[in-house]
Amino acid sequence: MEERKRYSGKVDIGLKSPKYLVELAKVDKHFGSNHVLKGVSLRVKPGEVCSIIGPSGAGKSTLLRCVNLLESPDSGNMVVAGQYVDLARPLDKRSLLQLRRNVGMVFQSFNLFPHLSVLENISLPQRRVLGRSAEDAKAKSLELLERVGLADKAESFPSKISGGQQQRVAIARALALEPKAMLFDEPTSALDPELAQEVLGVMKEVAASGMTMLVVTHEMNFARNVGNHLVVMENGSIIEEGDPEQIMTEPKLERTKQFLSAVINH
Repeated sequence: MEERKRYSGKVDIGLKSPKYLVELAKVDKHFGSNHVLKGVSLRVKPGEVCSIIGPSGAGKSTLLRCVNLLESPDSGNMVVAGQYVDLARPLDKRSLLQLRRNVGMVFQSFNLFPHLSVLENISLPQRRVLGRSAEDAKAKSLELLERVGLADKAESFPSKISGGQQQRVAIARALALEPKAMLFDEPTSALDPELAQEVLGVMKEVAASGMTMLVVTHEMNFARNVGNHLVVMENGSIIEEGDPEQIMTEPKLERTKQFLSAVINH
């Protein structure tokens, strides 16, 4: 497989360029008096794996949740897969559904329906969102379960499989809707190291397939070796951005150096 291109820096061209699949421009978000995102701008090219790292409370998860409007920013602009959004104005229901169809999301918690089997958890959204027949949805679900190594768990219920397996089901469910980009919000943070490696293995395969990914993570090896665009956040702002290897080897800012030293050495 062709080697994935590393991040090569920002290019100063207009918003809604086809060169970028996800663009955020001057995104602000407050929770009461807490200014969580402070004019954040970010561009992610098709096929890039953008890892977002930084200390707790930096605004990483909030930034991710603004991309599919699980959080409503106060101001700014955004383009996702060619769909322009003025973030100061609420989207109508149809436009919001279109946006979320293009952006799959995998959370820290697995958010599976406990009363449905693994197969049904993946099939139901396809039928409701994409209008697929039960037969087609089942076929797609079984294909994806094979892809994430869980073909033998199709009839199991979430409570009967491990946390790592539940997270792999959640990834399959998101992929079933055939999104243009995938958002991962610390998907291994609730897992022990062995189960985390199972999930990271699936994420590496998804990345290798060419999926555009934005990943909030504390897994520095993933950010360095799988990611090709690294974003470092602190206090609601992006403080450093670029090629993962370059930043992790020779960060420009002392604050980045301090953070990396803390997380890599512990």
